[in-house]
Amino acid sequence: MQQSPATPGPGSKTVKLCDNKTTVQVPGDAPKTRAEGQKISDALMAQWKATNANNNWVQEEVEAQQVVSPADNSKLIGTGQSSTYGTVTKQDIEVWKNETYKSAVYGSTVFHSGDELGSEIAVSCDMCHPRAANTHPESYPKFQPQLGRVALLRDMINWCIEHPVRGKVLVPDDPKMRALEAYIIAQRKGVALHYGRRLKRTRNTLFTRHNGPSAVRWIVPYQFAEQRQF
Repeated sequence: MQQSPATPGPGSKTVKLCDNKTTVQVPGDAPKTRAEGQKISDALMAQWKATNANNNWVQEEVEAQQVVSPADNSKLIGTGQSSTYGTVTKQDIEVWKNETYKSAVYGSTVFHSGDELGSEIAVSCDMCHPRAANTHPESYPKFQPQLGRVALLRDMINWCIEHPVRGKVLVPDDPKMRALEAYIIAQRKGVALHYGRRLKRTRNTLFTRHNGPSAVRWIVPYQFAEQRQF
């Protein structure tokens, strides 16, 4: 696999990282397997790290994906929710929770599958954003230089599907797009909305993974924080 800058060979594909700068050339006859997709992702990340000194990948996020559960609404049982819902029952709470969680879990399936994303090169979202790390859904809408305009989360999802993943762009109401948004937002449960926010340029940035009452924190050098976020 050749890394940019390189002259593309016949039938080769140029795969671009989320920073809109880092690229690799993938042979047109490269096998469409997850192992090959991981090699492409690794080549992109190796090149990015080489130009961003003192960067350490977040090893805590490489562990198996875990879909964060939705909010517990059991305190609403027996209360009224106006004429729309009537009195809330235990069954209502279970339906709300199960259907919401099912959407996020389906999103995780799509997020972790190059086939589900229609990737030509077997790359999936998790290869650059394990467990939806550094997607920051709470910061949208915000201006995205890659797009040259203010973007919603789904706009950036589609940009990444089109470029690093080399997959098929999704229409806004596609079940896969809705599920991807559900999963990415679920993984940031407990984080306050802060639209338009971009991370402060400091030497190290503190990230927090919220999961109910517990939280996991880690330090990420500023190069990763600024250039690798959606």
